[in-house]
Amino acid sequence: MSILYYFITFLARILDLAILARIVLSWIPINRSNAVVILIYEITEPILAPIRRLIPPLGGLDLSPMIAIILIQVAERVLLALLGRMV
Repeated sequence: MSILYYFITFLARILDLAILARIVLSWIPINRSNAVVILIYEITEPILAPIRRLIPPLGGLDLSPMIAIILIQVAERVLLALLGRMV
């Protein structure tokens, strides 16, 4: 497989893990000025903010992380399928 295939897969997994980490961080009381927490928020906020603008929280439940993970998976599959056609 090409390095581009592995890069797309790796990037999708990193984004998925960052979003899952952010979900877990929202459940526990933690200092938001922690360097790791700041990094996770900086990675995930550009993905989650536009989704939140389109779909606001429903009854206090933020669905943007779930939608983001689904969109990342769809984008990964589309990119890998296009890459497969190019090879």
